[in-house]
Amino acid sequence: MTSLLACQHELSERYQNPNNVTPTPGEFLTAILNNNRVRPYYWEISTFVNWHVGVYSQSVSYLNSQSMYQQNESYIQDRWDDYYRPSANGAGVIANFRALESAYNKLTDIKKEQTNVYLQAAKVVLYDQTAQMVDLWGDIPFSEAGELTNDGKIVYAKFDSASQIYSTIIDDLKTISDYFATLTLEQSTLTEFSKQDILLSGDLGRWQRYANSLRLRLLMRLSYVDEDKSKIAVLEMLNDAAHYPLLNDAGYSPGMHDILLMPLTTYSDDLHNAFTDWTNYPAPYFALEEVLKPANDPRIPVLYDKYGATINGDFIPNAEFNAMPLTLTSVEQQENMEHYSIIDSVTFLYNTKLPGIVFTSSETSFLKAEAYERWGGGDAAQEYINGIRNSIIFYYYLNNINTNALKRLTAPSSDSIESFLSNTAFIQYEGTSEEKLAKIWTQKWIHFGFMQSIQSWAELRRTGYPQLVFNPSSRSGFELPPSRLTYPENEKTYNANYATVASRDFRDATIFWDVK
Repeated sequence: MTSLLACQHELSERYQNPNNVTPTPGEFLTAILNNNRVRPYYWEISTFVNWHVGVYSQSVSYLNSQSMYQQNESYIQDRWDDYYRPSANGAGVIANFRALESAYNKLTDIKKEQTNVYLQAAKVVLYDQTAQMVDLWGDIPFSEAGELTNDGKIVYAKFDSASQIYSTIIDDLKTISDYFATLTLEQSTLTEFSKQDILLSGDLGRWQRYANSLRLRLLMRLSYVDEDKSKIAVLEMLNDAAHYPLLNDAGYSPGMHDILLMPLTTYSDDLHNAFTDWTNYPAPYFALEEVLKPANDPRIPVLYDKYGATINGDFIPNAEFNAMPLTLTSVEQQENMEHYSIIDSVTFLYNTKLPGIVFTSSETSFLKAEAYERWGGGDAAQEYINGIRNSIIFYYYLNNINTNALKRLTAPSSDSIESFLSNTAFIQYEGTSEEKLAKIWTQKWIHFGFMQSIQSWAELRRTGYPQLVFNPSSRSGFELPPSRLTYPENEKTYNANYATVASRDFRDATIFWDVK
C-alpha cells in the first residue's frame, strides 16, 4: 500500500507535467487496479448500489418512494464515466488500459516478453469490468473506446454488440489462462510486478485462477441463450482442474484464497453515511425473513444487528431479528425503523477495512453446483454445501478484520458449521432439479449481498431466483425495477453512434443473456 501511494503521487506528477517520462506499464496496471468502484467506498455504495442495483436486486432495503425504481441520471452518468476515464471514484479502466497498451507497444520485442505480464493481468481486470458494464447496459462502446486518431483527436466509439463482447472476453480469457500457466518471469520482473500488483501481489497462479473463474462466471451467465457452447466449455474446464484451476476451497481462508481489493492504508472512512443517506440500512426483508431465519442461519448475527429504541436515555435492543415488511408506506417505514433489524455495524457500517470483492471461492462453488446439476459430471450437492460453508466463513472474516473498538463476533466452530449444513432441513439439497437450482441461486444471491449487487442483479435477471416481490411504485412508467439501465445523457448527446442503439434504449429491454 505504501508503494501504491508513492506510485500515485508519481503518476499524478507525470500526467500533469508532459516533460516527465511516460508512466511504465506497471504503473498503469496499478492505476487500473486502484478502483474505488470495486472497493465498497462511500460514492459507489451511496449513489449506485443504494440508489440502483441494490434496490433492483433487493440486496439493500429502501424507502417506498415514487422514485424508488427510477434511475438518477447524474449518478448513472458518473458510473458510466468512471469506467471510461479516471476520477476520484473510478479507475478509468478503459483510458488506463489504452495507455498501458500504447506504452507496451513502444517497447522492443525483448522488453515486451517480460512486460507482457502487465498487459495480460490488466486484460483480466478490463474484461471483468467490461462484462459488468454489459450486464448493466447491454451494447456499449468497447473495441474503439479510449482511442485517438493519428492527429490526437478523440474517437467517438461505436457501440459493440453485447453478445460479441462476451464472446471476445470468454475466448481471450482462455488464452490468458494458458499464458499464466506457463509463464516464467525473471526475478527482477517478478519483484517489480509484485510491487505494482496491488490485487494479488504478483501471484501468477492466482491470476490464472481469476481468469478461469471469471470465464466460468460468464459462460454460466450466457448458458440459457447458448447452452451448447457453455456446456462444452464449462465441462472442459471442470473436467480438467489441473489445466483450468479455479478459486479453491481446500483449507479455505478468505484472505488467502479469495480475490479482494484491500483499502488503501490511508483510508479512514466507512459506510454508515452511505446507508443513512437514503435510509438503506434496515435488513433486506426477503434475505432475513424468507431465507436466513427459517434455517436459523449462523450468518444472521454477522450480517445484521437486532437494533432497538432509546427510551429515557437507555438503549433497549429488540428481542429478535426481524426485518421491516416491504408493504409499509415510506412514512410508516421511517416512524418504525427502530423496531426492526439493520445491517451489521461491525461487519459493514463502521468497518474501515472492508475490501472490494472481486471474486470469492463461494461463487465458484455455486457456479460449479449449477453446472453439475444441469449437465452432470460432478457432485452438485457437495459444491452447493461448499458454497454455503465458505460464505459463512467469509462473512465472519469481514467482521473480524474490523480494527475499530467494536465487539467482533467469534466465528462458529467447524463442527457447528458442519452440524448446521448436515441437519438443517430448510437448506438440504433435495427436491426436483428446478428446486435444487433454486436453492443454489438463492444461496448465491445471499452470498453476493450488497457488496456484489451488480452480480446479484445480473443473476436475478438470468435465473429468476430468488422469486422476489416488489412493492409497485405509483410513478407511471417506473412501477417496477428495470431490466437494464438506460444510457447516460452525455452519450446520447455527443456520441453520434448512439443512433445505432437508440431504438433499444429503454428500461424494459433485456440484456442478451436474459432469456429464461
